[in-house]
Amino acid sequence: MQAIELNDPAEIESFLSKISFSGSGFNSDCLLVDVYDAGLDYPDFLRAEGSDSGACYEGKSPAWAKYHVRQGKRVFMVYGGGGRERRTHFSETP
Repeated sequence: MQAIELNDPAEIESFLSKISFSGSGFNSDCLLVDVYDAGLDYPDFLRAEGSDSGACYEGKSPAWAKYHVRQGKRVFMVYGGGGRERRTHFSETP
C-alpha cells in the first residue's frame, strides 16, 4: 500500500469511517469511532502506511497497517498487522 497523508479534518473523518480491522489484536468495525473514543473529535493530521491483510478500506482488503492520527497534542496510533498482533497507543503531550 502506498503511504497516504491527510491534513483536512473532513477528509480524515471520511477516510477513517471506511477503515475496519479483523484478526489478531485490536479489531474495529469503524476506526473513526475508536479515534473519537480516544478523545480526538476533530483530527487534523493522518498518516497511514504499510499493508495489513486484516485491515479493510471500503470493505476491501488489504488496507494500511499503521495509522497515526493527531489533533493538537493528542495522538492515536494503530500499528501491527502483517502477522503481528495489532495494537493501539494514545498519548497526549503537556
